[in-house]
Amino acid sequence: MAVPKRKVSPHRRGNRRSHDALKVDAFQECSNCGELKRPHNLCSACGFYNGREVIVPKGI
Repeated sequence: MAVPKRKVSPHRRGNRRSHDALKVDAFQECSNCGELKRPHNLCSACGFYNGREVIVPKGI
């Protein structure tokens, strides 16, 4: 069975875990309705993308 020969230092352990953090999602305001949406994505609240209506949302 493999057993570590030496204790892993906090610095080395932190370097290994540096990519495990969750990324903060980017959001921006919709230019038509003001709701928060992901960049380069259709607004789910009003159905607009790039200044024009792409779909009609279900709630309307």
